[in-house]
Amino acid sequence: MESALKPFRVLAYIVGTMLLVLCVAIVLRYGFDIPEPSKIVSPIHGFLYMLYLIAVMNLGMKARWSWGRMLGIMLAGTVPLLSFYVERRVTAGVRETIAA
Repeated sequence: MESALKPFRVLAYIVGTMLLVLCVAIVLRYGFDIPEPSKIVSPIHGFLYMLYLIAVMNLGMKARWSWGRMLGIMLAGTVPLLSFYVERRVTAGVRETIAA
């Protein structure tokens, strides 16, 4: 389980950061008519989010989570700042499980 935790943690931070960057890019696109940043950031975030989904599936299968819990953690990557909070909660829970 520890081997699946590290990729999850890294991708949770990267996806959370890229989502914040994407939010800024969307404001630039629709608020200031500067579409270039969102054209670059959107596909990068989409690709990284797919990797995040795979990391959640990998960790969830090893930790034997329910499908609902995995879905909730996956959706955390779609709400700005939520992935940082969820990453901390998941890491604490997994480490507690490993210690037990």
